[in-house]
Amino acid sequence: MASAKVLQEKQAFVDQLTEKLNGATTGVIVSYSGITVAEDTALRRQLREAGVEYAVVKNTLLKRAAEAANLNGLDDALHGTTALAICDDYTAAAKVLSKYAEGSKTFKIKAGFMDGQVIGADKVDELAKLPNKEGLLSMLLSVLNGPIRGLAVALNAIVEKGEEAAPAEEATPAEEAAPAEEAVEAPAEAPAEEAPAAE
Repeated sequence: MASAKVLQEKQAFVDQLTEKLNGATTGVIVSYSGITVAEDTALRRQLREAGVEYAVVKNTLLKRAAEAANLNGLDDALHGTTALAICDDYTAAAKVLSKYAEGSKTFKIKAGFMDGQVIGADKVDELAKLPNKEGLLSMLLSVLNGPIRGLAVALNAIVEKGEEAAPAEEATPAEEAAPAEEAVEAPAEAPAEEAPAAE
């Protein structure tokens, strides 16, 4: 029977893993059997460079963490050798791991999750075929570029019309009347000052 200290350590690991599962945008679960140390090192480097956190996990602990994170449906994937890759990007982990699995007879994608929903290995492969974040942004900008250019032209035209109309607005009757009122008031004050001299 495991000691209390070991049980506490396992629970702490499960809690930490649960937090990571809840905070990740996507995750990919793989069977890493047949991979050599050198291949594992190279794969981990690729994943790290892509911003993916990757680690070998025990099936029992991952199962408990997945249940705590409400990721239901992973039981069938939690057998044999298991490694978990999680990240904040929708495609990064899927791209690296799917590409590696294509060239291996033993390294397999088991399952995954996206936005808190469990997905199968086929969906992970579909994610891998999508453009990365930069590619998606580029496509979005390309689509929006036309309307934005049209909006910029329209706004520029409005600004130019506003500048042309400005002089006409300055010459309003109300503003022209102000000097006339001042001119009328000035003579009225002048006789009052000259009145003592007339006596």
